[in-house]
Amino acid sequence: MAGHIQDRWYKTETAPDGKPQKVKTDRHGTGMRYRARYIGPDGTEKSQSFPDRQKRQADQWLAQIEADMSRGQYIDPNAGRATVKQFAEKWLASLNMDPLSYVTTEQRIRLHVVSHLGSRPLSSLRPSDIREWLVKLADHGMAPASQRAVFANLGTMLTAAVEDRIIPSNPCRSTSVRAPKLAARRVAPWTRDRVLAVRASFPEGQRPMVDLAGGCGMRQGEIFGLAVDDIDFADGVVHLVRQVRLIRNRPVFSLPKGGKMRTVPLPNSVARVLQAHVTSCPPTSVTLPWRGVDGPPTTARLLFVDAKQRNLNRNRFNVDTWRPALSAAGIPRGRENGMHALRHFYASVLLDAGESIKALSEYLGHHDPGFTLRTYTHLMPSSERRTREAIDQAFGGGPDPDDGPTTAREPS
Repeated sequence: MAGHIQDRWYKTETAPDGKPQKVKTDRHGTGMRYRARYIGPDGTEKSQSFPDRQKRQADQWLAQIEADMSRGQYIDPNAGRATVKQFAEKWLASLNMDPLSYVTTEQRIRLHVVSHLGSRPLSSLRPSDIREWLVKLADHGMAPASQRAVFANLGTMLTAAVEDRIIPSNPCRSTSVRAPKLAARRVAPWTRDRVLAVRASFPEGQRPMVDLAGGCGMRQGEIFGLAVDDIDFADGVVHLVRQVRLIRNRPVFSLPKGGKMRTVPLPNSVARVLQAHVTSCPPTSVTLPWRGVDGPPTTARLLFVDAKQRNLNRNRFNVDTWRPALSAAGIPRGRENGMHALRHFYASVLLDAGESIKALSEYLGHHDPGFTLRTYTHLMPSSERRTREAIDQAFGGGPDPDDGPTTAREPS
């Protein structure tokens, strides 16, 4: 698509002798002299102006534009003038994701990206701007994990801008920009005594929730959404097919975290507790919208409901049940002592019994066994211990092999 350079200080007219001649225009000596013009892939005319004595730069710019179009790498110079706020609104409107994930993404972009960078044209963003923005997030007291989440959302949004040929590159992907580092944190699993102390402090009708979290590795929302029909007592498994989530504090049913259903083993000890619970507290039919607040109504016969026969709400549950149970058991509050601690207990017991990381990852519903390994590798039995026990057993003079502990070890 050939373009041309217009000299706005001169125009060509026909002289009396019939020959063409250049004459000065009314703009001569003022403003930008040269205008590089071309027709873009969308069929509209584009242009860029250059001052006097810069015709060579205008020629080079136009040649680069034409080369980019021929290679399929063309980017409209005007596209990047859209502000971060304008593109963010367009990008958010195009997302097709889980409603709760959308709400979380929208809040991060609105509160932490648009509030800092919203008025900036997309094409003006440089790696230095991203580095300065990350410093501001840290200065405002945002936790490293939250910083990483917001940074990931901005990076994804700017990648979309690159793919839409709005900007040539993503400043978040620059080698000089580093995602915030997470502080090293080793999971210290609860002991059996601590688990049982918390269980004893639960209301009697809700105690089996501790068994499901610590004995099947279920998440809180998965326990809230567990229906009697999901339990196969004959085969000794639990099918995790839904959870209760809050979207803008309104409850919905949805698939478990990551959109993955899974099946986990049901230990006999937990099965007996659940059978007794079903007998003493018959399941309650609860209807909630599926996936989003406007989703189709879905009914499940839940094992656990509140005093008004409604689904459990995590906010009320944590205040009314979990925290009082911690206090009664003499356990301090804190992030490490949320209900998730029961899943860590479950993981520690399985690893100490020799279960594989791959199987544990599937039971916990993790997206990647590598994540499971990074989280719990320090809880795995040492190779030295396994070697000693194997040799002792081979020579017949050592202790009987351990068939697997029933409790977690005290953290060192």
